[in-house]
Amino acid sequence: MSILKSLKLAAAAPANPANSEHGFRAKLLRYLAEQKALAEAEIAGTSFAATRRVTRTNVEGEKIRVDAPRAVRKGWFTDATGKLFFQLRYGSKPLEFAKGMNAVEVQNLNEVPEIIGSIIEAINAGELDPQLTAAIADRKANFKPKAKKANA
Repeated sequence: MSILKSLKLAAAAPANPANSEHGFRAKLLRYLAEQKALAEAEIAGTSFAATRRVTRTNVEGEKIRVDAPRAVRKGWFTDATGKLFFQLRYGSKPLEFAKGMNAVEVQNLNEVPEIIGSIIEAINAGELDPQLTAAIADRKANFKPKAKKANA
């Protein structure tokens, strides 16, 4: 016991940014990092492959974790007039940067990684927190609470 008394003990818990007050920032920053990598791959003319961890059963019947490819939706698009826009999405809906403005006009694809970098800085500075909070509230309104099972 004398060894433990010589140590500096403390009650601590690791910080989990996904569960914090601003956990939505972490989710959006992961999305933007993926979009930036996708844009850079398209500019370089290479392919981009995003993966996710899945559990599969092998021949012997044991479950193993493997990386499986998944589709990634581009965050930029060209409208009917030929202008290029980058749009930030939370869930399936575009996020408004300002009232009525939900996209950033871009001259060409080479500017997309720079625009994404600027948006990342704005998110880290907390400039999009009100819009993100509203988007989260809208999304939560679409989900119905699960009915509790009766103990029979």
